Amino acid sequence: MSYLMSNYMPLDVTFTQGNGCYLTDTKGRQYFDALCGVGVTGLGHAHPAITKAIQSQAEQLLHTSNWYHIAHQETLAEKLCTLSNMDNAFFGNSGAEANEAAIKIARLHARANNIDTPVILTANQSFHGRTMATLSATGNPKVQAGFAPLVSEFIHVDFNDLIAIKQHENNANVVAVMLEPIQGESGVIIPDDTYLNQVQAICKDNNWLLILDEVQTGIGRTGKLFAHQYNNITPDVLTLAKGLGNGVPIGACLAKGSAATLLTPGTHGSTFGGNPLVCRTALSVLSVIDQDNILDNVNKISSYIASNLSKKLQNNTTVTEIRIKGLMIAIELNQPCAQLLQQALDQQLLINITGQSIRLLPPLIMNTQQADSMIDTICNLIDAL
Repeated sequence: MSYLMSNYMPLDVTFTQGNGCYLTDTKGRQYFDALCGVGVTGLGHAHPAITKAIQSQAEQLLHTSNWYHIAHQETLAEKLCTLSNMDNAFFGNSGAEANEAAIKIARLHARANNIDTPVILTANQSFHGRTMATLSATGNPKVQAGFAPLVSEFIHVDFNDLIAIKQHENNANVVAVMLEPIQGESGVIIPDDTYLNQVQAICKDNNWLLILDEVQTGIGRTGKLFAHQYNNITPDVLTLAKGLGNGVPIGACLAKGSAATLLTPGTHGSTFGGNPLVCRTALSVLSVIDQDNILDNVNKISSYIASNLSKKLQNNTTVTEIRIKGLMIAIELNQPCAQLLQQALDQQLLINITGQSIRLLPPLIMNTQQADSMIDTICNLIDAL
């Protein structure tokens, strides 16, 4: 009998230890983690510098209330804002909480502009979280099923479709556009190169906030620290989580300009958000990314994987498309492939299946030998379909 609620369907394996790109189960079998806890442990498991930071901080202080100054939180806010060209930061415990803060900022932006029924445009097939507001923002009916009535002030438009956004320019209640630079949960959907630039232009013309959800794309996953840096833009609101803590729960909502002035005392808070432990850990993550030239490695390995996957799968008629940006990878097939999840596990490889796509979010620290092994296993699984 399990005392856990049945909202998960875990595979029949339990991991007891992690080291770098690998996990070890209760039977001593070692697995290559090409999923990173869904994009979380980008710097691998038990990274020495991060482990040292966690241990050191645990010996000093885990938690104080946000009613008092928290030195590591203030340092992390300054670091993130400097790196992203934003003005200030709010810390929560997850990507959903970061996106909740962004939605509340958009609501306050509406009130500042005398809009009583604010609407946020989000994308079909997006994913922004599982709280009531963020699942309402999410453009996926499967995530929303059973939870009506939803928070109603969201309109979903097609991703990578500027006309779909421009059609709402005459709606006086629209106050923001909220997008993932790359849609992760729906299968690494990459928009046109100038899409975000043009969306930002529309937002500026209409006094809308541009909110970028970089919970999955941020912290080096795409080969830049933040995916929107490929477009040389700065959003009004930027949300982060996942890789920021490399396994400890932290989310961040960064804001710029007028959006940075809207959360005032009493408007928002989080008991655990930004405590000394998670902020010290996140500072260590950012330090490792910088000192170990992690972004260079991501771009090198990304090119290597893209080239070798294309070569090995070029004659496989099951594969319809390979999508890759940094170390966000999807291999689209022409048939359902849910069985590959277990088959990959049997081959000691952790992957994800979304729709008819194999999705990979491998460690940012991986090398070419590990990439070869991952590619060979995946190609063999696809060939056997």
